[in-house]
Amino acid sequence: MSIRRALTISAALPFVAFAAHAQVISLITTPAGTFSNSAASAMAKVVTDKAKIRMTVQAQASSGYEELEAGSAELTVSNSFDSTFFATGTGDYTGRGPSKTLRHVAAMMPYRVAMHVRADSKIMKISDLKGKRVSSDFNAQKTIGRIIAAHLANGGLSYKDVKGVPAPNVFRQAEDFKAGKVDVMFFAMGSPQVKEAAAALGGLRVLEVDASPAAVKRMEDLLPGAYTINVTPSPATDGVTKPTNLVAFDMNLNTSSKVSDDTIYRVTKALYENKKDLLDTFPPFGLFDPQMMSKIQIGIEFHPGAIKFYREVGLWPPRAAPSGAAASPAAPAKADAAKKK
Repeated sequence: MSIRRALTISAALPFVAFAAHAQVISLITTPAGTFSNSAASAMAKVVTDKAKIRMTVQAQASSGYEELEAGSAELTVSNSFDSTFFATGTGDYTGRGPSKTLRHVAAMMPYRVAMHVRADSKIMKISDLKGKRVSSDFNAQKTIGRIIAAHLANGGLSYKDVKGVPAPNVFRQAEDFKAGKVDVMFFAMGSPQVKEAAAALGGLRVLEVDASPAAVKRMEDLLPGAYTINVTPSPATDGVTKPTNLVAFDMNLNTSSKVSDDTIYRVTKALYENKKDLLDTFPPFGLFDPQMMSKIQIGIEFHPGAIKFYREVGLWPPRAAPSGAAASPAAPAKADAAKKK
């Protein structure tokens, strides 16, 4: 072997070793094209670029909690109330018992969600949905049915007051809405499906929720940790023509106690320090407030790696949630009782 060839191989060895030992972690999210999936893709890019940990996004229909417990995935993005239910073994997870391994990493930004009607619809408020056709069942995505039920409760209604039209998931109900099979469509603000429906139907209008304490209480009984948020008109908020109160709950980044403290520390640090990069990839990250990443989440323990970083930047102990969203520990039980009524 020539000296030059030996030197070339020797110089390449560190890079080969790095590639062979580069850490790879997975982030489970909802199907491609959803708000959560788009946000997760931006998060994965930041972690890969800044933390030097290769993060891959796994889009799937399930929540990903089981994969965390099994150790086949490291992180998942989900809404705050679903995280609470899984951690405490309540709500849609009643009967399975509390999770011993689920850990919280960060509250990333609020999901702002709404019930949308056609711009020319005579339905002006949620209570006007009485007797109207509303997507129901959601056997493949029960969380959506719960969120719609919470909107109905906010308006003093329940599924008993509307004509339920079964749909397996949020995508099918959007197709049913565009086809005229239902009178209202649920979706997160800023989702591509909202813009598609607005373009197909000549515009949409969101139904404002009641921000009074009694109405919010009815909503929180089904969605512990949810709150109302005032949304102003913008290109990203189709259907909002004036400042409007909508339902919001946190986008949680969760992990497992099986994931190392160093990995979660580096992930948390990368997300905290790089809002601009998140925003450049996914504009709704304009709502991301790094100072609120350590916000209290009902019934969920923080991962030690996240706690270590939050201590370093003065965000520990964790902060309280806005608008009374940090409900009492009894909130999940209340939600179960409300669902059974």
